[in-house]
Amino acid sequence: MTERIVRANGVDLCVETFGSPDDPAALLIAGASGSLLSWADRFCARLAAGARYVIRYDHRDTGRSVTYPAGEPGYGFPDLAADAVGVLDAVAVSRAHVVGISMGGGISQLVALDYPERVASLTLMSTSPAGPGGPGLPAITPALLEHFAAGGTPAPDWTDREAVVRYLVEAERPFAGPRPVDVAAAREVAGRVFDRARDISAGANHFQVGGGEPTRGRLGSITVPTLVVHGDVDPLLPLGHAEAMAREVPGARLLVLEDTGHELPPGVWDVVIPALLEHTEKPSEA
Repeated sequence: MTERIVRANGVDLCVETFGSPDDPAALLIAGASGSLLSWADRFCARLAAGARYVIRYDHRDTGRSVTYPAGEPGYGFPDLAADAVGVLDAVAVSRAHVVGISMGGGISQLVALDYPERVASLTLMSTSPAGPGGPGLPAITPALLEHFAAGGTPAPDWTDREAVVRYLVEAERPFAGPRPVDVAAAREVAGRVFDRARDISAGANHFQVGGGEPTRGRLGSITVPTLVVHGDVDPLLPLGHAEAMAREVPGARLLVLEDTGHELPPGVWDVVIPALLEHTEKPSEA
């Protein structure tokens, strides 16, 4: 396991790898405001133990990567896709199995469409062909809409570590399914997120990032093997989003996770990790 700052797509990004570069590469792309810690250490280690070269990284405005003033993202969505490709360049991987969750799933779709030669397979978790409110797709659940209407989880004093840890743990609850949460473990990760961040408040910039053309109409041109993984009680992107994705990407397979929301909790790893290893068993030509 190594962590380092690399120059990717003209900016400094923090990258960490697990396993041997001789194994097929799996690039993990986190969701909005998610650092590389969004992909749990043990999850990455288990993938690496299955003979995969696992690559995770801090998006811009998260962790140790380049950070912009809060409220002033100096980039667009296509830049985040180019960042992913830049990370592959920086670690000398020509082609990878790309795995994205939530916003990272949107980035993964764009990577597969705009840089198809860099993608060996695609795994899209807790994501959508068009995002919340997309035409012909199910709406956000009433409970989550009510949470948003009430102002969401109140923002903390971003300089107060304990307040931020509480916030990061509580902010996940409205998106989660009914599985029990290990609060102590969640707090430990939240503390690491705070400690690694250059500016923890800058992660909110991801929710202001725009740019790029809609990709839904192009999904039919994706030719790599695609696995769609989705929780059956996702309140942000209900299951219909995944069902649409599986219809619109040629040959895509859908794996539904029981009692799972907009998340990748440890309770589903025994299902998800074997599915990922099976899906990525062919060499990535790294």
